[in-house]
Amino acid sequence: MNFEPVTLQNAEKLRPYYINCDYRLCEYSVGVKLMWGSVLRPAFCEAAGCLIVRNEIDGRWQFDFPVAGPEGDVEAALTLIERYCTEQGVRPVISVVPEQEASRLFLRYPVVRLINERPWKDYIYRRKDLAEFAGRHYSGQRNHINKFRKLFPDAEYVTLSAADEPLLERFWQEYGTEFTKESAIAKNELRLAKEMLRHLSGDWFMAGGLLHEGRLVAISMGEKCGRTMQVHIEKALYSCPGAYPTMVQAFAQHCGEDVEYMNREDDARDKGLRTSKTQYLPVMLAGKPCFEVGSELDRLREIPALHTERLTLDALQEKDRAAYNALCLDEERNRLWGYDWRKDYDGRPVEEYFLAVAQEDFRLRRCVNFAVRLGEKCIGEAVLYNLDWRGGAELGCRIAPEYAGCGYGTEAFAAAADWALYGLGLARVVAKCFKENEASYKMLSFSMKRIGEDEQYFYFEKTI
Repeated sequence: MNFEPVTLQNAEKLRPYYINCDYRLCEYSVGVKLMWGSVLRPAFCEAAGCLIVRNEIDGRWQFDFPVAGPEGDVEAALTLIERYCTEQGVRPVISVVPEQEASRLFLRYPVVRLINERPWKDYIYRRKDLAEFAGRHYSGQRNHINKFRKLFPDAEYVTLSAADEPLLERFWQEYGTEFTKESAIAKNELRLAKEMLRHLSGDWFMAGGLLHEGRLVAISMGEKCGRTMQVHIEKALYSCPGAYPTMVQAFAQHCGEDVEYMNREDDARDKGLRTSKTQYLPVMLAGKPCFEVGSELDRLREIPALHTERLTLDALQEKDRAAYNALCLDEERNRLWGYDWRKDYDGRPVEEYFLAVAQEDFRLRRCVNFAVRLGEKCIGEAVLYNLDWRGGAELGCRIAPEYAGCGYGTEAFAAAADWALYGLGLARVVAKCFKENEASYKMLSFSMKRIGEDEQYFYFEKTI
């Protein structure tokens, strides 16, 4: 997958997905990607008929749940994300997951850490409730609106466009004189809101305001995504009592009958916002579960020792450095292994490189490198790698040429495969070999089932 940073120039590519997206969460909108771009650092690609967004938060990649197009395959998109993460050497993190999709991920991932923090939950309201403020529960809002109407009888709702920049500039000047919040989050949100309202030339966003005697006293801006209006901006002059609920009601009335919900986004730990948004009686607080995907390797404290009739498989040690280097530098073995170590080589002394990489990979629980020992001699390695994050991994085994032809590879591979299934608890182990590699084909056939082939490889699997 090739990711492209989200910019104002290419954001139109996201709208065909978001315009019909019923996830309800504010992150599934162009507005949030643009407004909070400096925080989220979003990038996107289109694959498997889906929009896949990769955010970078505090130096860590987090993926939005895939948004399917007309013929999109969400399962295939998730698989692509998992493979991408494996290739990049990072763990998949699927964040801001719509609650209705959470069960899918719980069933998909055997090992996962869930985070669902209260401050980032979105406040979701029925549009009709905000448009009418009917019933005794909304008596407070109606009283504030009546007060506003008495003080500002000529105020009217107007649609805002790019041509209204002078009106908006004057509003921001007046709002700035009344703005008293000191938190960095609030100040940054105000700066971003000003920037967003400069992007009204297209048809992505809906914006409106309350105009009184030629000046705006309140503004709102939103984006329709599915049946939900994502309300990105709500501002009103504090010196105009009742302007906020009046603006909320007017904006809801002008959204259109096809809008069922209004998302007024999260409260970002602001006490005033939480109090206010709660008083408007949301029908739900929409959670944003974050799934930090792990693997069965996370349970390992150390690489275990496995014993067969003739061999021992255990962790690579300093005493194995020379033999391991010779194995890793064997060009013919590397060709049949299907890996060129030079593409990842980081420039450190070659004699230090291979053992250090194997140990680091286990420290990060990316893979398990077993030394295959005949007595005390390291004669090869078995590697469990390429985790698919769904209970599967790939297994490979190679034996030094001077020990080939004695069945050691078959013996070591079978022991590692059994341990992966019954010791580690994987659901499946897969492997492949070049079609020309007869020795590897025999080794894999001994303990696995052949499941397919292509022009280059035979593919094998073991589940029991």
